Amino acid sequence: MSKPIFYHAGCTICVEAEQEVAKALNAEIVHLGEQPDRLAEAEAAGVQSVPAVLLNGGVFHINFGASLADLKA
Repeated sequence: MSKPIFYHAGCTICVEAEQEVAKALNAEIVHLGEQPDRLAEAEAAGVQSVPAVLLNGGVFHINFGASLADLKA
């Protein structure tokens, strides 16, 4: 199993998911608001909105904080 990656944008929904989900999975945490250079990576993995977890090649969207299109703007 590869290390999970948790993508988020820093909104309250994302931060709550980070505290509960990402830490429980021991995921790499990627704050796309602070690391916009990783937006293309997230998009290529299939992430459409954040918060989301990439786990073994599958993307699991958690609630809805922001779309990747909003983060690109």
